[in-house]
Amino acid sequence: MKLYHNLSQIGFLKKSYAFKFLFVAFIGIHIPLIGILFFVLYFDTEISPASILIFSLIMTLLATLVTLLVLKQLIRPIAIASKSLDDYRNNRRLSVLPTEYPDEAGLLMCNIQESIYEAESYINEKQDLIYMLSHDLKNFAGNPQGLANLIISENPSDSVKNLAGLICESTNLQFRYIENFIKLLNEQDQIAKINQEVRTIVFPNILPFINEQVEQRLIDKNIKLSLSLEVNEARLRIDEGLLVQVLVNLISNAIKFSYFDSEVKVRIYFEKEKLVITVTDKGIGFNKDQIEELFKKFTTMSRLGTAKEASTGIGLYLCKKIIERNRGELSAASEGKNKGAEFKIVFDL
Repeated sequence: MKLYHNLSQIGFLKKSYAFKFLFVAFIGIHIPLIGILFFVLYFDTEISPASILIFSLIMTLLATLVTLLVLKQLIRPIAIASKSLDDYRNNRRLSVLPTEYPDEAGLLMCNIQESIYEAESYINEKQDLIYMLSHDLKNFAGNPQGLANLIISENPSDSVKNLAGLICESTNLQFRYIENFIKLLNEQDQIAKINQEVRTIVFPNILPFINEQVEQRLIDKNIKLSLSLEVNEARLRIDEGLLVQVLVNLISNAIKFSYFDSEVKVRIYFEKEKLVITVTDKGIGFNKDQIEELFKKFTTMSRLGTAKEASTGIGLYLCKKIIERNRGELSAASEGKNKGAEFKIVFDL
């Protein structure tokens, strides 16, 4: 940036980024010519044509090298602006760019800076508004539920009591959707702030955390969890906690849609320089034309589990977002209804 700043102080170069490049290129082109003139004019002994040719080639190569190095420094504003935009898109990290330069590069940095801060402000305002609306909606839903409970407490007739019970069930459903909505916003914020540094994931260390979170679900339906660990560790761009969260979600999903006394299999292995994790069950499955719908938020495929477990409709959506954000792929496959399902995570190494 120092070279760019210094050139921006020259009057005729101040407002044009292209002129800065042309100015540097012009000087670079004429360095060999100036060197040859000095060599010919001030060299005392007789100069052979071969000496002039060799000197010209050396000067041309040196001038080209110096010009390329200077031009590389001159494109620093573009590189800085690009990095700032990438940092915000990938890590939601705010940068401070210089905005006082009037040329094309300066305007680019200024526009990127303003766009980033406008986007951040919009996101924060949107989150605040949605949290406020969610809070108010819970209050509105709570009012009829409170009245319904009051009616039930007065020992009304069976028909009135049943209607009041339906009101309570309806408001409980509204509460659940509001809570899932808030959970979705929180999870999206966490995904946006992911740090994509490469780190070593030691799989034997994370398995106990996974077992602990799914153990009770397995016991409730007498389902066996089979773990096939063919890899001890891998270098991945995903936080250990987020990977545990995804695997727990996928295994819990498999348990939910598996029949009693069945089995859920988890396999972790290498395949063609990729890390592959599969979660397979023998449950209710799905049709091939439903795969795309599975990963939508608040999907219409939100179904009850085999033990009438409720679904939020956002679990698989969040899993896919987390995996894709960390440069992986999450896919689903099934042979059809009642033929089980397989969810596959693939990371490039």
